[in-house]
Amino acid sequence: MKYDFDEIVNRRGTYTTKWDGGDWLISLGMTERYDEDTIPLYSADMDIACAPAIIDALHRTADHRIFGYSLIPPEYKKAIIDWFKRRNNWEIREEEIVYNAGTVPVLHKCARAFTSPGDGIIVQLPAYPAFAAATLKNGRKMLGNALVETDGYYTIDFDDFEQKAKQESTKLFFLCSPQNPTGRVFGRDELKKMSDICKANDVIIVADEIHGDLIRQSETFYPIATVSESGKHIVSCTGINKTFNTAGLHCSNLVITDAKLRKKYLRERGHEVPTPFAISALIAAYNESEDWLDELKVYLDGTLKWIDEFLKKRMPKVKMLVPEGTYIIWMDFRGYGISDKAVHDRIYSEANVLLEDGFRFGEGGEGYQRMCIPAPRAVIMEAFERIAEAFADLG
Repeated sequence: MKYDFDEIVNRRGTYTTKWDGGDWLISLGMTERYDEDTIPLYSADMDIACAPAIIDALHRTADHRIFGYSLIPPEYKKAIIDWFKRRNNWEIREEEIVYNAGTVPVLHKCARAFTSPGDGIIVQLPAYPAFAAATLKNGRKMLGNALVETDGYYTIDFDDFEQKAKQESTKLFFLCSPQNPTGRVFGRDELKKMSDICKANDVIIVADEIHGDLIRQSETFYPIATVSESGKHIVSCTGINKTFNTAGLHCSNLVITDAKLRKKYLRERGHEVPTPFAISALIAAYNESEDWLDELKVYLDGTLKWIDEFLKKRMPKVKMLVPEGTYIIWMDFRGYGISDKAVHDRIYSEANVLLEDGFRFGEGGEGYQRMCIPAPRAVIMEAFERIAEAFADLG
């Protein structure tokens, strides 16, 4: 490979929540133990160095020595347009692109912009906790559309989905595609059916597609806007933060085709502009780092293959399907026949590996653990060795 994804970069002392936030994580109740020997694999950011082109671009920005207010230049939006045309055959117009500092705040802003207190928002469960938070903390009603799990594979309960979409108070659907935490990459037919149901019932779709670039080599990702007859009811969330490990630069973008929806959203968003570092990082990511991403996907697929083989050999009671997309794995520990707390204690306290408890993802998450695996493979191997040892007495 051209790029060294096995390099271990020491992130301690760099203001990172993942490696420097032990006291904070304990205060949140995520873990009871966090020390210099903890391996944190709960957070969806990478422990892999950014693409060299991005680093070089940030150096050039820093070398200018002045960091004043910034305007989005034409080449910023052109980089986005060219990327999605090249990667997904998605035609985006310049005026449809709306900058945002991060995707999680976008969910809250969309809830407020497109719904009123008491309105219903559909969330497919299990779900990344931010979707429930954006719904409930803004005084909206969460309508859970539980995904159907069959031998670790998740599908959509369309009867339930349509029934909830038809409710008069339902105004919004938070779609997560690829789905977090299950790793499903929904197919064209699934996406079109969800889009058609929502359009027929005047339900706006806010599609979190920030993992769309991070799919297995054998899979194809379709932005929902590309399979819909009309994208006027769709707000698509994109970003370089997951794809290129730049979450700390706060750079994401919405694609809002409908001018009226765009106006509503902008009124809620208010004044928000990127830093010069976010601008230069995005341009370098989309224009110069495609080969880095393609190699990263090969590396992640190799790590997933190793995990799959390890679990089948060393921890066969843990069930996991290799995810179709994301760099997240969703592991079912129910085969051990012990409580969620007992599973937690063995992993978080005994093995000293920090994951994320499945119950935090709502209905269907009990008995599961979520792990984010974009790290040098040696780190992942060490984490699994520790976890296997902690469960060795249970067979």
